[in-house]
Amino acid sequence: MNGAAKPTGYDDLKAVFFNGTLKPSPQVSNTDGLIAISRRIMEKQGVSTRVIRTVDHDIAAGVYPDMREHGWATDEWPELYPAVLEADIVVVAGPIWLGDNSSQTKKLIERLYAHSGQLNSKGQWAYYPKVGGCLITGNEDGIKHCAMNILYSLQHVGFTIPPQADAGWIGAVGPGPSYLDEGSGGPESDFTNRNTTFMTWNLLHYARMLKDAGGIPAYGNLPDEWKAGTRFDFENPEYR
Repeated sequence: MNGAAKPTGYDDLKAVFFNGTLKPSPQVSNTDGLIAISRRIMEKQGVSTRVIRTVDHDIAAGVYPDMREHGWATDEWPELYPAVLEADIVVVAGPIWLGDNSSQTKKLIERLYAHSGQLNSKGQWAYYPKVGGCLITGNEDGIKHCAMNILYSLQHVGFTIPPQADAGWIGAVGPGPSYLDEGSGGPESDFTNRNTTFMTWNLLHYARMLKDAGGIPAYGNLPDEWKAGTRFDFENPEYR
């Protein structure tokens, strides 16, 4: 089928995966197992990928680009943030705890938010040329809740979210095996493997389209021009 023809030309793209596991390296991370599926597909297309396990780094809590300027003695986020700037695709991945995203995932979102007021070379918000997605693991219910939180946060700060931009695995609801545990059924789950594959390709397609188009058109979304008085066809109706 022509509609299913495999496209080519992704080897100039870069992707970064943030793993919000609570387990420092070298402990086994179930989230890392799911990341590996998406990462392998990307790398087969020549995409340059990187995985950052946030718990391995001294990232301060806060909503400023460098928390050392706001009372923290140390903060590694300024050294990690260039990986976001260089990436065309950003995937936020992590486990479910108490029905919600992990503390590491939440801290990452806050640090991404810290840069949401910065501008790109076109004068738009900094994340406008980038696409975002998420992967969720765990052994309790909550994939859709966690994905909803992450994807809303990413689009709110400027990322483009493709259709079906999330995937996850939780197994049976309640205590039980985790994704990489022997006999869990996680790596064999057709539903999870399908959704992870579809998510990965949708991220690739949208990143390709945005890069080829030079990003999102700048008309109508330039904060400095709005501040200067440009209204981009907005009219404030007078009610009499």
